[in-house]
Amino acid sequence: MADMEEPLLKKVYYENCPGCKQDKLLEDRPGIPFREFMYIWIVVLCTALPISSLFPYLYFMIRDFHIAKKDQDIGYYAGYVGSSFMFGRALTSFFWGLVADRYGRKPVIMLGTISVVVFNTLFGLSTNFWMAIATRFLLGSANGLLGPIKAYAIEVCRKEHQPIGLSVVSTSWGIGLIIGPALGGFLAQPAEKYPKIFSQNSLFGKFPYLLPCFCISLFAIGVTISCLWLPETLHKHNGLKKEECDSSDDIEATSNHSGLKEYVQVSKEKEVSSNESLLKNWPLMSSIIVYCIFSLQDMAYTEIFSLWAVSNRDYGGLSFSTEDVGQVLAVSGFGLLVFQLSLYPTVERLIGHVNVSRLAAVLSIPLLQSYPFIALLSGLSLSLVINCASVLKNVLSVSVITGLFLLQNNAVAQHQRGAANGISMTAMSLFKAAGPAGGGALFALAQKRQEASFLPGDQLVFFVLNLVGFLGILCTFKPFLALPKE
Repeated sequence: MADMEEPLLKKVYYENCPGCKQDKLLEDRPGIPFREFMYIWIVVLCTALPISSLFPYLYFMIRDFHIAKKDQDIGYYAGYVGSSFMFGRALTSFFWGLVADRYGRKPVIMLGTISVVVFNTLFGLSTNFWMAIATRFLLGSANGLLGPIKAYAIEVCRKEHQPIGLSVVSTSWGIGLIIGPALGGFLAQPAEKYPKIFSQNSLFGKFPYLLPCFCISLFAIGVTISCLWLPETLHKHNGLKKEECDSSDDIEATSNHSGLKEYVQVSKEKEVSSNESLLKNWPLMSSIIVYCIFSLQDMAYTEIFSLWAVSNRDYGGLSFSTEDVGQVLAVSGFGLLVFQLSLYPTVERLIGHVNVSRLAAVLSIPLLQSYPFIALLSGLSLSLVINCASVLKNVLSVSVITGLFLLQNNAVAQHQRGAANGISMTAMSLFKAAGPAGGGALFALAQKRQEASFLPGDQLVFFVLNLVGFLGILCTFKPFLALPKE
């Protein structure tokens, strides 16, 4: 009688369905899926590297384009180039999410890695400001794999390993955003830095910013080839969705169907939520809004840090070379790798992913406000302090993002994750497009107010970054942030 009162939702496993094969594999293999996590690692790294690899040399690239009339105006134009990628991605992220939900995660992931090969190389060949804008915009438009890969990280492992899966995504993303600038710093202008290897008349002498783009594109070719063996996780049941099957009364009618294995589970609440409009899913939308706020701060910081580091000490900068910036960011990448893979899962289990995000955001405020005073140091003390500060800032930023990844993907059903992450990527890309543009404009303004009585010079820049972070912290509490039901 109990079965007659409340219908049970049936899980159907088809032998020829790639998603069902992956689910059954997880049942048979309870351990951490290291092979799939390695795929996630290299794919995310591939898409993250070109996003920020230009920042160490963007100042010099804009200068070489001769579009800025004054050195203080370079930040404005640098912001436009940095924003064009995110603006392009904002226009297409939801579309790529729908494609991933319809045709599978794998095709979108492979198209994204191919776009890196093509458009990132063309960016390195840019000869003027507008070509740089166009190639970055096209790279962002065609690269829609980050949303699907976050859904993939959830689907490829058991629930107890999902924090590790999304930690792999955020760690690889964070390291890509650090190693990318490190590559840019070491490899840009090779004819000037390594004249014994690259002459001024060589290809890399004529195009001084091609080498870092070319190296990243070579890596993307390798990732694209390896993705041929990437297992698909999307369920394809010829119109029958796994989480929307008929009631348990139909079990006997189909139990003898060849190639079909059936399991029954109580999932009435999930059925209702899976049919709900994503825009009405407040746990999802609130986590996306918080994610966007911290993404704005993180992207603005990424651009501002490189501009601040290479700017002249007369304007409050560090007078670093692109190679110096690369060294700092390489150290930061190693520190981030160690923390996320060894300490983050433990901290997340102890205090929960929401509290990890809150704590990391709070600790970032005094750290950022100390940056203008770091510029007063010199020599070995400057090197030690700026490396420690950069490591800590990147660890805190990625810890914030990882917790929000978990909230977003746990707020929707499996067949909606591609679209949900598409919405997330669209909104986040708009905010990240504003980050470099706003950060570049703010930095240019700060360069012109060195003698101001209130927040002179770069103090203004880092104060505004902290205001954005403080707003994000407020939004991590109820009633704004709603947690998904287990």
